[in-house]
Amino acid sequence: MKRTLVISDIHGELGMLTALLEKVSYNSKKDRLFLLGDYIDRGTDSKATLDKVMELVEGGAVALKGNHEDMMIQSLIDGNERTWRNWTGRNGGEATLQSYGFEPESFLFSDEEEFQKPHLHSDQLNRHLEFIQNLPYYIEEEDTIFIHAGVKPGVPLEETDPYELIWIRDEFHNNYKGPKTVIFGHTPTRGFRDDENDHSIYFGANSIIGIDGGAVFGGQLNCLVLPEKKAYYVQAKK
Repeated sequence: MKRTLVISDIHGELGMLTALLEKVSYNSKKDRLFLLGDYIDRGTDSKATLDKVMELVEGGAVALKGNHEDMMIQSLIDGNERTWRNWTGRNGGEATLQSYGFEPESFLFSDEEEFQKPHLHSDQLNRHLEFIQNLPYYIEEEDTIFIHAGVKPGVPLEETDPYELIWIRDEFHNNYKGPKTVIFGHTPTRGFRDDENDHSIYFGANSIIGIDGGAVFGGQLNCLVLPEKKAYYVQAKK
């Protein structure tokens, strides 16, 4: 039986992703790899991380869309002012744009300035936008759901607003009672515990498994290995 490896919330930490794949001895011919979103923002290597994700997908991996990819699409393609200010002002989008070589003065706006969608041209950026636009929100298998944030309790996946699939938190964490195991990222696992220094994989009693180790916040990048539910991780450099 092939191993299934699951990683989430890389956030531009390419070095940690590379080290983790080496640590688990990932072999694209022998293993299945699921990446659960949030490849960009906050970390310094978002552009290179997306290059790596595309390379992994070309080799057979499955990559899902996270809320940070969605913010990038809404900002750069749709030109949504509220999302743009939120993405670049509070959610690490400025680090992503700088990784493509754009200077902050070309895309940052103060609250007092009139907003006009910046024209940021980069062939590589356009290629990445096309890639993330086409990423699925979830993969559902016989016993397992792979997803970025979680599922809406009581609502079939195919009928759920995609916004919920990439943003939901407490309602899912506390009220999920479905028959399938849900493996998700999005919420750093230290939030499920009393110990803020515990970034290990969270195994919920209601068949939810959280794997976001808060790598970009000084935690760790986790990899869940199925079916044995073994955990590997790479610690962030302090």
